[in-house]
Amino acid sequence: MKKRLTSMFLVAYILLGILGFFLVTFAGSHMLEARLEKSITSDIYQTAHRIAESDLVSHNITSANMESIRSNLSLATNYPDTIIWIINSNGQIILSTRKDISPDNPIDLEGFNPASWGSNYYQIGDFYGYFSETRLSTIAPITENLNTRGYVAIHYLMSDLYQSRSSLLWIIQLLFVVTYLLVAVLFIFYSFHVRKPLHEITKGASEFANGNLSYQIPVDSENELGYLAKNLNYMADKLNRNGEYQRQFISNISHDFRSPLTSIKGYVEAMIDGTIPVEMQEKYLKIISYEAERLEKLTRGLLTLNELDIQKRMLNIQSFDINQVIKSTAASFEGTCTTRQILLELILSGKELYARADIEQIQQVLYNLLSNAIKFSPDHSTITIETTEKNDKIFVSVKDHGIGIPKSSINKIWERFYKIDRSRGKDQKGTGLGLAIVKEIISAHGQHINVISTEGVGTEFIFTLEKAK
Repeated sequence: MKKRLTSMFLVAYILLGILGFFLVTFAGSHMLEARLEKSITSDIYQTAHRIAESDLVSHNITSANMESIRSNLSLATNYPDTIIWIINSNGQIILSTRKDISPDNPIDLEGFNPASWGSNYYQIGDFYGYFSETRLSTIAPITENLNTRGYVAIHYLMSDLYQSRSSLLWIIQLLFVVTYLLVAVLFIFYSFHVRKPLHEITKGASEFANGNLSYQIPVDSENELGYLAKNLNYMADKLNRNGEYQRQFISNISHDFRSPLTSIKGYVEAMIDGTIPVEMQEKYLKIISYEAERLEKLTRGLLTLNELDIQKRMLNIQSFDINQVIKSTAASFEGTCTTRQILLELILSGKELYARADIEQIQQVLYNLLSNAIKFSPDHSTITIETTEKNDKIFVSVKDHGIGIPKSSINKIWERFYKIDRSRGKDQKGTGLGLAIVKEIISAHGQHINVISTEGVGTEFIFTLEKAK
């Protein structure tokens, strides 16, 4: 369809060029001739009228010797091949700029009748059969004391007018051809810089629609089409990565669900068929309960992320004391910390520090960060929770002295189901969703979270909150 449309434009362009050239030639020729005829007629009529009103002509028209004005008549017009006559009241030529004529030997003009001209002040033809070629003739009366004593006639050669018309027409035709060729250059420019990129973009859109999201549109210009191509390539790449993420997501969730379900099924079947004796069933029931708790935690995490993804739950923004929330969250880990001799150190800015956010979601963030810090900290260590304020922002820091995060994993910890390999065996209850939930909640608030970590030294998570005014 694109090629057909381009071919239609090309055919229309050629036809318009041919029709335009003939229109310029014929219509332009007619209009130029009419314009030149009007301009020249007006000019020579004014010249004839000026000669007729001059004292030199009106006072000497009856004189036998008019040679004194012949030279002046020759200089009266700017047009070459123009003849000027003096005609007496009897319709006889008594003076001419091109022929030796005098009042003593006048030339009769048969049929000369100025009254027949009416309101017209010029005629085109042979002037009563006198000329063999076509001329544009105009006459002006010579009057004295309200009496017509003769006429001034000027005859312009029409072939000169046609020659002038042809010269101007040739210039117009040349300008038309040059303009036409410039438009052709624009058409070529359009083909290479608009049509071709559009064709590539259309092809790319077709590839994307057919599922080939790895296809890259080969348009690298700096204009709007290049920008569109880059956006489409970016969109396809992101969709492709989302597809890979979904496949990885399904693979991960399948693994994390299959492992505890296999254990639960195996132990239950073993108890049913008597493989596990009654006296040992309590031990395996605890394992089943442990795996069921892991499944429940994984399901809760998935539901939380689902709510954050599709925004089913609107943020309940309110002002609250972040210091108090930190104290309450830290208190919930008191039992675990006491057992492992881990000290929770709270360094809080001021007695009260009010933030604007969804208090329940921020509690979730603090819970997940503290849970991770405790999980990866050694016994008899210290975890520091600190709040500071700067430029209408509240900064909350959770810092541990645990095993740290490898540099290769820093950018991956926010991915769903991602776990550091060496911790997977130790952290059997971990789902890999905690930090993903933290990231989603902080992003939903329009805030930021960063991590600073060194292997064997510890990890610090710092996130921001809007300070209440």
